[in-house]
Amino acid sequence: MKKSPLLILFFTVLIDLIGFGLVLPLLPNYAREMGASSFEIGLIASAYSFMQFFFAPAWGSLSDRIGRRPVILISVATSAFSYFFFSQANTILLLLLSRILAGIGSANVGVTQAYITDISDSSTRSKSLGILGAAFGLGFVLGPPIGGLIKTYYGGAAVGYSAALITLLDFGLAYFLLPESLTEKRNTEISFNPFHGEKLAAMFRFPAVNRLYLTSFCFVFAFVNMQITIPLLWKEKYSFSDADIGFLFSMIAVVSVVVQGGLIGKLVRIFGERKLLPIGLALMLLGIGFLPFVPASKFLSYGSLTLIILALGNGLCNPINTSLVSLYTPKDAQGEILGVLQSVGSLGRVIAPFTGSLLYGIDLHAPYLTGSLSLFIGLIVSFSLASFELNHIKEAV
Repeated sequence: MKKSPLLILFFTVLIDLIGFGLVLPLLPNYAREMGASSFEIGLIASAYSFMQFFFAPAWGSLSDRIGRRPVILISVATSAFSYFFFSQANTILLLLLSRILAGIGSANVGVTQAYITDISDSSTRSKSLGILGAAFGLGFVLGPPIGGLIKTYYGGAAVGYSAALITLLDFGLAYFLLPESLTEKRNTEISFNPFHGEKLAAMFRFPAVNRLYLTSFCFVFAFVNMQITIPLLWKEKYSFSDADIGFLFSMIAVVSVVVQGGLIGKLVRIFGERKLLPIGLALMLLGIGFLPFVPASKFLSYGSLTLIILALGNGLCNPINTSLVSLYTPKDAQGEILGVLQSVGSLGRVIAPFTGSLLYGIDLHAPYLTGSLSLFIGLIVSFSLASFELNHIKEAV
């Protein structure tokens, strides 16, 4: 195989995330068009992450056992089917079922991260994970505006068909071009409990991992509080169309691509991961905290600046946090521990849609203030991580 596995993985993740990005920003308003209440919108959004929460560790440990490639193929095929189901969803119940299937299929992020750790070393891991993050970001550059335009002119069913076709293309790319990365398979137990047995013990064997799981929960919880309510805010307060909302999500993604695809490697060399994580959390805090207070007449200037600050912080937090977890984890447990990390993030994504939707129903500012508080907690924890775990990096690498 002459082609770089990292390059092939980049395009595999990119195509998958374009399909994902077609659907996600439209979901709250699409559900509301079907008559969904705030609770039902939260339920539909949470169902996706609820399934991720249980399937992420299963996919991760299964990939340690049978290899990364077959797990990626199975999960991508499941995603393609879920989008076809979405295209047929004309009731709240069917929409909920489509998101359950999508959550099962997309719970493979920990596996793709483990693939990166298989083909990189400690000196290149942050950069490689940043490139993977850039694929996620670029998927959101392209997916939301395309999805918004399709929804505006052709309806929700066409969005589902488009996402299904794109994801089938992703399956073909992975099937024919993606090689296996795992050289030594392990006879691991396949469990749907993200904190089962030795996985829970592993968290306590590596104290830094505990703190990184907590910071991950904090910034994921805050971001999803924003993500699930901002389409409603933009449509109801600012009168933006689905296409407008798609382009605004795309703007966030553009900044994340710049950070994760180009700047993060240089920033890590200058500052190190443990200094960059608090910076990312602080930027997210500022961005999310100011979002609902932007006057409608000033959205083009102040609103854009707020979104850029938020995107800068998010672009730093995701790959840096993941890289630190991998650096504190033995090589033979990467798939398992990163799978748990994905489950911790999924736990935040299960809870946040409910809190975000319900709080938004009470006061449109509440989800963003709650997210800011969560980020403040994560910021304090990240400072304690830097001094407490300073001497453990060499032992964990």
